[in-house]
Amino acid sequence: MKVKIRKYEQLLIALLALMAIINYVLQRLGLAAVYVTGFEQYNNIHHSLPFNYAAHMLLPRIGVVLLFMAVYFWVNLFTIPQARRASYRSFFIYPWVLFQILALSYLLAIGVNVATWYAHPAWNNYGEFGLFAFFGYNETPLTDLWAGFDSGLIFLLIYGTYAAIREFVIYRIENPGPKSNYRILIANQIAASFCIFLLLPALASYVLIIKDDSIYRAYFVFIPSVIFIYFSNTYWLFPRFANTPGISFQFMWRLVISTLFYAFPWVLFGGKAGVVMPNIWLINWIVQLAIVAPITWMLYLQRKDKILQLRGVEEKLAHSKADLQFLRTQINPHFLFNALNTLYGTALLEGSKNTAEGIQQLGDMMRFMLHENTMDFIDMSKEIAYLKNYISLQKLRTQASPEIIIEDNITEDGCNYKIAPMLLIPFVENAFKHGVRLAEKSWIKIKLDCGEGRINFEVRNSVHQANDHDPEKEASGIGLKNVKERLLLLYQGKHQFVYGVEGDEFIARLSIQPHIKAVIKPMKR
Repeated sequence: MKVKIRKYEQLLIALLALMAIINYVLQRLGLAAVYVTGFEQYNNIHHSLPFNYAAHMLLPRIGVVLLFMAVYFWVNLFTIPQARRASYRSFFIYPWVLFQILALSYLLAIGVNVATWYAHPAWNNYGEFGLFAFFGYNETPLTDLWAGFDSGLIFLLIYGTYAAIREFVIYRIENPGPKSNYRILIANQIAASFCIFLLLPALASYVLIIKDDSIYRAYFVFIPSVIFIYFSNTYWLFPRFANTPGISFQFMWRLVISTLFYAFPWVLFGGKAGVVMPNIWLINWIVQLAIVAPITWMLYLQRKDKILQLRGVEEKLAHSKADLQFLRTQINPHFLFNALNTLYGTALLEGSKNTAEGIQQLGDMMRFMLHENTMDFIDMSKEIAYLKNYISLQKLRTQASPEIIIEDNITEDGCNYKIAPMLLIPFVENAFKHGVRLAEKSWIKIKLDCGEGRINFEVRNSVHQANDHDPEKEASGIGLKNVKERLLLLYQGKHQFVYGVEGDEFIARLSIQPHIKAVIKPMKR
């Protein structure tokens, strides 16, 4: 699922331009109101200038609309996509983007300058030439070919700032996570709603369905609040308290504050000259709280099961996907074969003691994977035991090489928490997988401790050049990627996770604020 904000915006611009052109044609046919032009006024007085509606009114206005639309689509279809890909391409993309902005600014300026030469809009105070007025009152068009360039550049810089914010919002919405599709769905519905919200008054204005300005002001005061409150209640507030019996105090104060907040920004449209009018804010808030909120509640009840199902399915799908990828990366056949070969070699060289210990450790690990691994949370002691068994088996495999140093500093004191099973092992497995070469100097340093209500885990390993023939070369880092997904799912806002190469070693650090404490049972005597 993709965010469609760009497509909805482009559709909005195209429809607004089409409605403007249709309005100009209707004016030409006498089916829509039109102001008396400066040409007509001047000709009525002096009887010296011939006036041609198509040449002096219709074509200049249509031409400027098409020019603005062409510049808009060029920026969105070429310039912005090139800027988005800049991190993957040469640095010279930035001067190229800047050149496009400057060229488009001049194109806007010279285009309006040419249209002004035909229309002479300053003669009637730009009454029918709203787009022209942005570039100034040009009494002598085409005498200065750079006239209006600064206005065109300001226009594109303002739009560029908006577009940068838009692209950042889209990036954040599309950021992979357990609820990415749910966020995208809401964002698309909001974008579609605001496109319709902007199209309706434009259509009413162009065809003169509504002539009273007070109606338009009321529309821009109340309707945006309705849109925001509907989406806020439907997708955030109501689902949050869906399982709460009755009407709780927490629900009511959130509803009151949210309606008060959403009613405020639009009161600027209700007064004159942008003056905030408290009475309009109060009226808007009362309407939203007393009328709109109950209506949104009834609409939510009609879609409640679908919305809650969508939220639940989204979380379950993310959970299943993370678990599936997690199992694919953790059940490593190479490790099992290495462990068995190690046990076989140890049995031949040293007798039965190390072999028995290795078999017992391997059995504990497989028992862990069959039982504890199916639970949502387990005691930290069991996770630590699995870690220690894994490290012990790997030490058996590498003990014959003096070039390999393995240090583990695992402290269990204070670790009376519960944790998601096999959340820590990917760090260690990744270290042994990529940080150990039997014929090269290698090291792995593992540290685990619990303190101040947090679980702190750090794994360091030496960095080696990847073997071109390694069948798992492309799979490097998949385990850590899956860890990030599980952390977002299980410990969102309660963890810190960083990893990367520092100097000659790869370091992964994880800090978790566990939300479940283990129940420590007293020992039987």
